[in-house]
Amino acid sequence: MHLSARWRASAAAVLATVTAGIGAVAAAPPPAGAAAACQVSYRADQWTGGFVGYVKLTAGDTAIHGWTVGWTWPGDQKITNAWNASVTQSGTAVTAVNAAYNGDLAPGASLEFGMQGTWAGNNTAPTAFTVNGAPCGATPSPVPSSASPSPSRSSSPSPSVSPSRSTSPSPSASPRPSASPSASPSPSGPPPAGCTGALWCDGFEDQTGTVPSGAWTLAYPDCQGTGSAVVDTTVARSGSRSVRVDGTAGYCNHVFLKSTRDFSALGGVWYGRFYVRHTTALPSAHVTFLAMRDAADGNRDLRVGGQNAALQWNRQSDDATLPEQSPTGVALSRPLPVDRWVCVEIRVDGPAGQVQTWTDGSEVAGLRVDGVPTADVDRQWLARANWHPNLTDLRLGWESYGEGADRLWFDDIAWGSARIGC
Repeated sequence: MHLSARWRASAAAVLATVTAGIGAVAAAPPPAGAAAACQVSYRADQWTGGFVGYVKLTAGDTAIHGWTVGWTWPGDQKITNAWNASVTQSGTAVTAVNAAYNGDLAPGASLEFGMQGTWAGNNTAPTAFTVNGAPCGATPSPVPSSASPSPSRSSSPSPSVSPSRSTSPSPSASPRPSASPSASPSPSGPPPAGCTGALWCDGFEDQTGTVPSGAWTLAYPDCQGTGSAVVDTTVARSGSRSVRVDGTAGYCNHVFLKSTRDFSALGGVWYGRFYVRHTTALPSAHVTFLAMRDAADGNRDLRVGGQNAALQWNRQSDDATLPEQSPTGVALSRPLPVDRWVCVEIRVDGPAGQVQTWTDGSEVAGLRVDGVPTADVDRQWLARANWHPNLTDLRLGWESYGEGADRLWFDDIAWGSARIGC
């Protein structure tokens, strides 16, 4: 099933834009009529039980130096995650404080921050906002120009983990409500470009050493060999950092960069986007550079990598491949270019039992599971009835099974409940 059909069947894209006139924010109140009011607008995409919302702040004739945007939900929305702002919620009242990197807005400039959340009975859009404590049409409290406020880093309970789903498809992919009304703070450092709508995105700019830390940890499935993964400041797609993986041949040399994030807010539908840069063409033997644990398949891995020099998916439990490893099937996939950054996107719809894959924005025909067995593509994959993955983690790295070594880099990673794009 095509992506557009899934959205027609299970998601209603809701655009609720509310524009509020706010008094200009400045270090001292400007003379009456000296500055045009700034504006706040809100829009949202929703599905049954969940939503992604976006708030846009536009400065008026006066620059903004540090901002706090507040509103009250008219419905029963609860925020579970946010980006580009530190967002907290108490009851129906929400407060969003600028991040360390986006507190200043030049006259007329705009920025946008976003959030993901849940709702049960009412997802009505907010209609009134405050900026730095001032209601619509009032003069805001001045913000000291000597420093921009930093986002709050107080911890909040993690969202509850969704229970493993049965092997029968669910009618929708609704995220579970969070156990806490407070939003988790977004990672430090500006997110990479093009991650609007993601549950989280990471360009590794907050990494301070060579050993991945914070939102990432190193993992060595089965045993630890000579493979390694380090934070690299010499090669990056954006910013000044990436993660370099030196993947060596041999079964015990598996090495992965594992996310420590809680993925339960994604529900049953995962969209991923990452950039990868290889130095060696994919080998004829099977290798893996992305692995995700499937709780509905005995915690075995759902893997993306290569075989016969082309991209492929592999199901660890029965070694099924996508596409089938016939000459026709392999021709419907494509090789992974070397010595340049390649944007890889994936979609895994657990309730529907579907998979899609894109490279540099173009779908790979041989890397799609659509529920209808197609010779040379997903016929082998769909030989297992009622395949409905329940993914629980994310690992990027290198895993060979005897042959195949590579040096590769990862950067600008984003994961969410809707397609993020390159």
